[in-house]
Amino acid sequence: MTDGTTTVRTAIRGYRTGDGPRLVEAWRRSAPADPIAPDRFRSLVLLDANFDPAGLRVAAEGDRVVGAAYAVRRLTPVTGTGLEPEQGWIPFFFVDPAARGRGLGRRLLTDALDWLHGHGRTRVDFASYTPNYVLPGLDAEAYPEAARLLESLGFRTLYEAAAMDRRLVGYRVPDDVVRLAGELAARGYRFATPADDDLVELVALARDRFTPDWARAIRECLAAGTPLDRIVVAREPSGRLAGWAMHGAYESADERFGPFGVLEEMRGTGLGKVLLHLVLERMRARGAHSAWFLWTGERSPAGHLYRQAGFTTTRVFRVLRREAAR
Repeated sequence: MTDGTTTVRTAIRGYRTGDGPRLVEAWRRSAPADPIAPDRFRSLVLLDANFDPAGLRVAAEGDRVVGAAYAVRRLTPVTGTGLEPEQGWIPFFFVDPAARGRGLGRRLLTDALDWLHGHGRTRVDFASYTPNYVLPGLDAEAYPEAARLLESLGFRTLYEAAAMDRRLVGYRVPDDVVRLAGELAARGYRFATPADDDLVELVALARDRFTPDWARAIRECLAAGTPLDRIVVAREPSGRLAGWAMHGAYESADERFGPFGVLEEMRGTGLGKVLLHLVLERMRARGAHSAWFLWTGERSPAGHLYRQAGFTTTRVFRVLRREAAR
């Protein structure tokens, strides 16, 4: 970069002690629609069990951070998936507006991809890394330049994830849901806050019938002190656990709804509809002004249920993948 009198060299290197505050500030300048707070950066990145400082590729001009691309691979196994030795992720990248227009984004991403490939990762996803994703994927409407860059590097859309919100001011459980809950109760279904002894079964249900990451989220939030009344479980007349809904599971965000699941063979019974509204009622009772979540399929049964309940799509994210030659 030349201003007529001086040349500033942009170096790309691994994360170093002291980079954190400058990186967070550069992130805020670069992605004002999705700023990150220092404590969130600490929790999602620095304290992640899979964090490797060498994988967080930092673009620096002297003491100034002007961009970053985060490459991560599993160093610790996740229940149900193991180490996924061919899989890598890029949960985020950014370039400071003052440093754009000279290929720095491409350099950063290429450097991050080369680092992952050097560790045997031939498949790279943007940005659906669990457990600590920042966003589900790329919001191409908010970041069209990033979308074009990722496509030029061989990333292709796997699927789209919709983020939805619902205003809760003035919310009350709809009359038809009250009637449905009564009918199900008369048939022997039970809706309740789980007791401690229910939690083993709940975590197993989430892990075995949905996704291990949901089981992890439930286990970790409760171990960290999230009250049990943030959860409503549903049991069949036989006593089998058939589903649950909850809020406050992620990053202590009380207005964040989910995870939420009903056994596939029990869908169509109305259990999901009742669970959803019972949790919304509890959220409103705690003073929540809205309910939101980051990830569902707009055209999925869950997406249809959310829209029926008054949720609207606020953002759409593309989950992207790049397959490299072996």
